[in-house]
Amino acid sequence: MIGLVAITLPEFFPAEAQCINSLFASGLPMLHLRKPEANLCDVERLLLSIDTRYYDRIAIHYHHDLAMRYSLGGIHLSAAAPDVPAGWQGRVSRSCHSLAEVEQHSPQCSYVFLSPIFDSISKQGYNSKFTLSDLQSAAAQGIINSRVVALGGITTDNLSQVRVLGFGGAAVLGALWQSREPQKIIQRFEQFNAAWQ
Repeated sequence: MIGLVAITLPEFFPAEAQCINSLFASGLPMLHLRKPEANLCDVERLLLSIDTRYYDRIAIHYHHDLAMRYSLGGIHLSAAAPDVPAGWQGRVSRSCHSLAEVEQHSPQCSYVFLSPIFDSISKQGYNSKFTLSDLQSAAAQGIINSRVVALGGITTDNLSQVRVLGFGGAAVLGALWQSREPQKIIQRFEQFNAAWQ
């Protein structure tokens, strides 16, 4: 079981490292560091502001060499960054946008994201591609299993449905970072954590 995964906002914001440290201290199992427009130096600067004891719980999108340099917990592959770096021995995850992609990539990955399960909160117009029937059928066939993480429109209200469908985890982005205030982000995470249990 993977549990809750937090994905960073694409842009940086003040006190972001403080928020990330507080999320980990509150029990966050895994954070995906995703800054698609950022250069390596800016991503590294954020990384260096995060407590090193949490590095094994961070998976990085893009700039995969930072994962090796700082012994991070994982790398995340996508169409924009599709290759595992030579010598990488840690966790590998991947973005999938169809059930066929899950079937194709899941065997080579520690876990995969499937999205959008629900209408996205952070990306306007990025609506669910799956009916409930599609997801139930995929779960019955074992396509959705404990190594598939639901992404897209995840809220405390639909987490129980994600669990019932057999997903091994849920990735939160828009609903978690609605506020940039550390205390409110932690409160939001605690609500998610209680709803996941």
